[in-house]
Amino acid sequence: VQLQASGGGLVQPGGSLRLSCAASGSISSINVMGWYRQAPGKQRELVALIASEGTTNYADSVKGRFTISRDNAKNTVALQMNSLKPEDTAVYYCRLVLRTTGYWGQGTLVTVSS
Repeated sequence: VQLQASGGGLVQPGGSLRLSCAASGSISSINVMGWYRQAPGKQRELVALIASEGTTNYADSVKGRFTISRDNAKNTVALQMNSLKPEDTAVYYCRLVLRTTGYWGQGTLVTVSS
């Protein structure tokens, strides 16, 4: 299983970015996909998850600003990030969980700065 993430970059506070991640390989139709992030000097933390049936889970810090979505036919997950804040600056990692096995994508850097 491989995960390929894209969409990071530099954005001003209040701006928007969209992250995308595509999974390839042997993937069960029942799975959880999502995003974590790690800011400098901090532990990796959950941003948002979405199950194959559509159930979502968001970190309190991003609720109302970020929206996670997925395309089960294409095994992709996206994270629409609006009203970005400097504290959202981090490396964002795509995550796929199949039954009890988890996979990480390479990180994509999001920098929110004026």
